[in-house]
Amino acid sequence: MKSLKTASLSDTLHIISIEASLSRALPAIDIVGLAGASIKESSTRVKSALNLLSNSLEEAKLPPLRININLSPSGVRKDGSHFDLGIALLIMLQKRHFNEDFFVFGELGLDGAVKSSAELFSILLFLSTQVSSAKILLPKDIALKAAMIPNFEVYAISSLEEAFYFFTNDEFASSKKVQASHPLFEKTIKIGDKIFVPNLEFPMDFKDIYGQDRAKRACVISAAGFHNIIFEGSPGCGKSMSAKRLRYILPPQSKEEVLKACAYESLNATEADFSALRPFRSPHHTSTRSSIFGGGSSVAKIGEVALANGGILFFDELPHFGSNILESLREPLQDNRINISRVNSKISYDTKFLFVGAMNPCPCGNALNTELVCTCSPKDIKRYKASISGALMDRIDLYVLMSSQIDKTNAGLDSEAMSELVMRGFRAQISRGQSELNGKLDEADIAKYCICDKAALDVIQRAASTYNLSQRAINKTLKVARTIADITQNEIIAKEHALEALGYRFRV
Repeated sequence: MKSLKTASLSDTLHIISIEASLSRALPAIDIVGLAGASIKESSTRVKSALNLLSNSLEEAKLPPLRININLSPSGVRKDGSHFDLGIALLIMLQKRHFNEDFFVFGELGLDGAVKSSAELFSILLFLSTQVSSAKILLPKDIALKAAMIPNFEVYAISSLEEAFYFFTNDEFASSKKVQASHPLFEKTIKIGDKIFVPNLEFPMDFKDIYGQDRAKRACVISAAGFHNIIFEGSPGCGKSMSAKRLRYILPPQSKEEVLKACAYESLNATEADFSALRPFRSPHHTSTRSSIFGGGSSVAKIGEVALANGGILFFDELPHFGSNILESLREPLQDNRINISRVNSKISYDTKFLFVGAMNPCPCGNALNTELVCTCSPKDIKRYKASISGALMDRIDLYVLMSSQIDKTNAGLDSEAMSELVMRGFRAQISRGQSELNGKLDEADIAKYCICDKAALDVIQRAASTYNLSQRAINKTLKVARTIADITQNEIIAKEHALEALGYRFRV
């Protein structure tokens, strides 16, 4: 019995071994292992391709035996026409020795041509997040794009005949290697022993926002530690502008993060491309719950919270989102993961995003504006904010009340200067050996990394007692203080860091 490897993307990515054995029985091709309809149809495509090739190649003749194909592990549902090439090769190579350390992908045409399939690039992207290196045999039409994935060694073929000679002729095999690199991965920086891809452009710049120094300071802290943030202020004061510019000063991504972002994006039926920019998702407040969190009637499709993984999820006009959506947001904010269960599929996505919200202080928006009259009653304001619960606000690290007075003589920090501060804080976290940024630390990591001096600890304990802070709120304060200390290049959290962090806590 011989085998080759491939992969299947159903509820999640699974590495599949295609196994073949021949036995004395009535000639037929049996495919077992929870194969979907598209794989069951492989036998027809494989037979036609082999019969045509058998006129010129002896090994392509179908033997008068029963051919048993097993897709392992057998308990995983499998779909996709890219299994064709592996099945055909195993039939042809039964009497030959070949290197089994290969992933093989390709749909067969009836004439023996090897083609790509719609979901193949998605499969390759997800595979790149699970294996550190791999040798892959692919259709020629997708090989150049796949070769840009850093940890793949890619070989390209255009027909079943070429695939056969690839495994039987070393010189021919070496000629089919495809080498390519994406410009993005040529401009990297090294911090410690890790490689990152920085963003060096600021098409949307914070210099366009005037007189909001405190908000800009909060944006630096939020970006450096990936802390959730909400802006509240009068219409036109710069809430949405700040949120949209925040993306460009976020910490650089690792190669693995770039690949994972592309993999998730490919599930959204859009053309995925490697980008130094972290994801930015901004669903409208009329979006359905399924579009935001993922799901569907039968298949668990990816939603906005997963597409924002590693980047920003921005809810503009926060109070206009339904309470069922905002309450459902609590779990992915807390657990950094979302689980979607349907009858036919169960799937889990990472949701390590930076949540950004923007809201007016009241329905008319003038409650904080000293130059305009607010026409809203206390009842109107209460109804307006009713969908935002205390439990959700408890999960917000930074609450920023924007100034309604715009000083156009004070441009303050621009994005380049803010990005340098973010990088200072980011380097401190990586150098400390953290696997997560400060905003995503769990309880054990908080105890390990968020070390306070006595004065800072006293301040936090007094604030917890005075303002009746929950344990979650205390932990969030410690994490924000840790980021502030990192930006100011302090190893220990001091009193001034704790006081600034407490200044960003939301209080009723």
